Amino acid sequence: LSSFEWGCERVIASRFNPAEPCLLASTAVDRSIGLYDLRGNTPIRKVLLKMRSNAVAWNPMQPLNFTVANEDCNLYTFDMRKLSVATGRHWDHAMAVLDVSYSPSGSEFVSASYDQTVRVWSPDQQRSRDCYHTKRMGRVLCCHFTPDCRFVLSGSEDTNIRVWKTKADQKLGTLSDKEKRATAYREALKTKFQRLPEIRRIKRHVHVPKMIKSITNKRRIMREARQKKEENRRKHSKPGAHPHVPMKKRHIVKEVE
Repeated sequence: LSSFEWGCERVIASRFNPAEPCLLASTAVDRSIGLYDLRGNTPIRKVLLKMRSNAVAWNPMQPLNFTVANEDCNLYTFDMRKLSVATGRHWDHAMAVLDVSYSPSGSEFVSASYDQTVRVWSPDQQRSRDCYHTKRMGRVLCCHFTPDCRFVLSGSEDTNIRVWKTKADQKLGTLSDKEKRATAYREALKTKFQRLPEIRRIKRHVHVPKMIKSITNKRRIMREARQKKEENRRKHSKPGAHPHVPMKKRHIVKEVE
């Protein structure tokens, strides 16, 4: 019915917009993300990143936004109306991100990575809400939300499909009235004291494998050293010679229309 070509040999992944079925987003081996419109049989625009994107997923509740899983260990959220800058950068993975999928409610998305972990994110947060891993799980190749948003499915290299709870502390089965009141009280306490540093630290703390912790610490040291080097270069140069580039723009090479 339709065919599109835009200077690329192979397409990695493509997804239709759930709200507007004629819109199509794709990622290719030339590190580009392309948008296509079936009504005109023409490409709309594309953006070229520094590294390749392995997967793309549309937000079902915000049809103009989509998220891509990139080889640089990050996920990027874009607004299709302005691809020159990402609206969100999500970083917690230690290796390349291989897949991404939104929940039917659009409030969260899940990612699968080569570092053998599955992470759950909020679209407006930079850091992941939860991290799932096991000793025997291999590289995670794909992930998906169930239609009721209660579980996450993941497929890994060890030929297994695993089922995870979206909220790890959520009890399965029927809850009594007493348990419902206790759960609501605990959630109210978390909301009331969420600004306290001690509560934020406890909420952020997640047990991860030793390998991932080691890689994360090395990447943090390298990131801080790179930031310090840029600040020194800017401090000892002429004004405007080394302008500050936001992190949401650094991974973008150019936008093509």
